[in-house]
Amino acid sequence: MPSDFVQDPPTLENQYDRDRVLKSYVRRQFPESMRKTIEPELVDLGKMAGGELYELQQSDLDNEPTLTQWGPWGDRVDKIELTDVWSRAETLAAERGIVATAYEQEHGARSRIHQMLLAYLFIPSTDMYGCPLAMTDGAARTLLEAGNDELIDEALPHLTSRDPEAFWTSGQWMTELAGGSDVGQARTTARQDETGTWRLYGRKWFTSAITADMALALARPEGNPDGGTGLALFYVPIRDENGLRDGLRVNRLKDKLGTRKLPTAELTLDGVEAHPVTDDLQHGTRHIAPMLNVTRTWNAVTAVSLIRRGMALARDYAQKREAFGEEIINHPLHQETLADVQSTLEGTFHLSFRVAELLGAHETSQANASEESLLRILTPIAKLTTAKQAVSTTSELLEAFGGAGYVEDTGLPALHRDAQVLPIWEGTTNVLSLDLLRALRQVGSITPLNDEVKRCVEAIEAPTLTRAIRPAVHAYRDAAKWLKRAINEGDEAMEAGARRFALTLGKSLELLYTARHAQWSLHEEQDGRSAAAAERLAARKINHIEELDPHGAYVLVWDFNCPTLFDCHAQGDGATTDEPNLDSLTDVM
Repeated sequence: MPSDFVQDPPTLENQYDRDRVLKSYVRRQFPESMRKTIEPELVDLGKMAGGELYELQQSDLDNEPTLTQWGPWGDRVDKIELTDVWSRAETLAAERGIVATAYEQEHGARSRIHQMLLAYLFIPSTDMYGCPLAMTDGAARTLLEAGNDELIDEALPHLTSRDPEAFWTSGQWMTELAGGSDVGQARTTARQDETGTWRLYGRKWFTSAITADMALALARPEGNPDGGTGLALFYVPIRDENGLRDGLRVNRLKDKLGTRKLPTAELTLDGVEAHPVTDDLQHGTRHIAPMLNVTRTWNAVTAVSLIRRGMALARDYAQKREAFGEEIINHPLHQETLADVQSTLEGTFHLSFRVAELLGAHETSQANASEESLLRILTPIAKLTTAKQAVSTTSELLEAFGGAGYVEDTGLPALHRDAQVLPIWEGTTNVLSLDLLRALRQVGSITPLNDEVKRCVEAIEAPTLTRAIRPAVHAYRDAAKWLKRAINEGDEAMEAGARRFALTLGKSLELLYTARHAQWSLHEEQDGRSAAAAERLAARKINHIEELDPHGAYVLVWDFNCPTLFDCHAQGDGATTDEPNLDSLTDVM
């Protein structure tokens, strides 16, 4: 090797044009007339994401937001300076309608899918600017579902504006030192002054959008009972023409492992003006649920987008980096590693965007009762599954760069650090696992999941895909069987297995959704690459629930003459011939 050897860095091309999975999904989801409308927009944003925005991001690696608490003459200013990327991202987000698209509903229920496609392209090149956009989107949806016309008139035109001068972002102020996931321990109080105006007093431990224009906050009106029931949801204007409103103080910016471009603050609320979002001055956690449904969907799409960004860079680098006499892309083991990552990418993509599909149907009143229930069940599953996979997969991708993946000035370590927040934001893995159990209780049945699994299985015809989905169906049936048993054993048994149950469902559905798309791609595009991804997912560990009771796990020997997989009975050692099929689990809740 010459002494003056310089390694060419990885580069990005158009992030829409170069994304096979994304383009194929768009072709499947959108009729040709719609596709002709949205595809030029996606191509243009893909070009920016792989070009101008990525270059700005790379040139802005060392910059972080700064807080100036005091002015030169002793006045409290609490001024936050953002990075160049964030300043550019705010303008671009408004102009491109990355929030607005979901509310303009130009394409009906598909408008939510359209919006999430834009977010998928936008997030990786804008240093997690998707965080304030997610909360802005969630705030808009929460206000609409609360039906407070005064607040809707005041805030919604700004939250959904395409004019950068009029566009607002929103915060979400829930977390306090006394109660993180246990929001019911919140100590922020709300009381009315002599004019009847509500004012908030307390300390918010994590606020991820202090540069926003408004926030939705949880606080306990004086005299309300302890716990989550006693909390109310408030709208808080953050800024006026002079900066932060009276009654708000920024104590410090958090020094975090990742998302370092995001100004996460500790706040003191000392009489800041607030307005109840609903007439009900209790059950605030219930009233903020629409926000969490939206932000958890954003969280899942963000997870996929970070995996995709790492994969795009790793694939390009593998064609430039030589080792042992040739480019590393030509080494079979490196090919195997990247192929495994690609299969994870495809599974997370299809799971996340299935939630976006259901969310769009809900928002346009096109979802039937089963789809409404499925949305409630699937949202925590998708969030927790994709978040955990983003962490492990970005770690694998950094390794694909060798030592360069560990060096800050390559910009690569931030990918993994930023992914690490995703299992924490909007509820940890354990919290979301328990939320899944609550969702099943609310729905009262596992039938919507049964129907979803059946729908996927019945769409698949290719023998290779029929074989590939068997581990998913097996795992799903084990999970349903465990759920029935755990209900009988009581709450402790359900809670102990909730995480394994949720991950089993998530990974089973990833395989089923990937296989369903692969079947379409084989038929419509004559492309077998998604089918190959499904086969790789089938070889992974999917069934986590069997670890809880290895003696209760059963072995399936499939009868290829069965008309559907659901009519087959388990056979073999430890199996019973009367093993219930999915239909028999309809009423376990």
